[in-house]
Amino acid sequence: ALNPWDVMLCVSGTAIACENALVVAIICYSPALRTPMFVLVGSLATADLLAGLGLILNFVFQYVIRSETVSLLTVGFLVASFAASVSSLLAITVDRYLSLYNALTYYSERTVLCIHTMLAGAWGVSLCLGLLPVLGWNCLHDRATCSVVRPLTKSNVTLLSASFFVIFLIMLHLYIEICKIVCRHAHQIALQQHFLTASHYVATKKGVSTLAIILGTFGASWLPFAIYCVVGDPDYPSVYTYATLLPATYNSMINPIIYAYRNQEIQRSMWVLFCGCFQAKVSFRSRSPSDV
Repeated sequence: ALNPWDVMLCVSGTAIACENALVVAIICYSPALRTPMFVLVGSLATADLLAGLGLILNFVFQYVIRSETVSLLTVGFLVASFAASVSSLLAITVDRYLSLYNALTYYSERTVLCIHTMLAGAWGVSLCLGLLPVLGWNCLHDRATCSVVRPLTKSNVTLLSASFFVIFLIMLHLYIEICKIVCRHAHQIALQQHFLTASHYVATKKGVSTLAIILGTFGASWLPFAIYCVVGDPDYPSVYTYATLLPATYNSMINPIIYAYRNQEIQRSMWVLFCGCFQAKVSFRSRSPSDV
């Protein structure tokens, strides 16, 4: 029988794949989008695109081709894709922090090398995590070790959840530091101008609110699933797993809106891509990595 939860996951994967495929196409199509910031956004979009395709393939193989090998491959593919997505979010957070903390030296070759090193490490670790179930860390031959996400073992999902909690705490710390830097900059401007103008107050408040929305969306999407993976029991009804996993997939659906479609450079490239022309009289302001 067709499980409606599986259908919703497949629909979610289709939406994720379409949204992020557009972002990847825009970044690849536009030579101007080659800065470290857009490299990170492209990495995030690629990871989310693969995650969306993984959800679609998991649905197809679950109802069309039933095989233990295929099941392990699709689960490993999903683990690697979502791990790369979360790791790319961490890399973007680090990049935003560096663009504010080291503003004078940010646009240097050292920054480019740092970004590429972070991405290589993130994708390398994500690939290793995805290979663990395929290489034998699964519960196909020992049902007692199964977790709430079959065929992953309890120790496997505990490792994944612990990694997520560490990344979330690092992001929380960095965003708090970013808020401090933004408020300190606004205070310095106020001292130079002898008062804090309404525009500075609005800009500061908007920046802090945006950071709160970004971190809140990320936490609200993934925390329920990560916590349930630790405290849940495989004997619990599978609806609990679906109910926490589905919101986690929504994070990959929201990421393009937060990190790509709001950027005016990407909006301009999208205009060129779809319309084949760009009206010079339309003004666009390039957003720096520190813009939130």
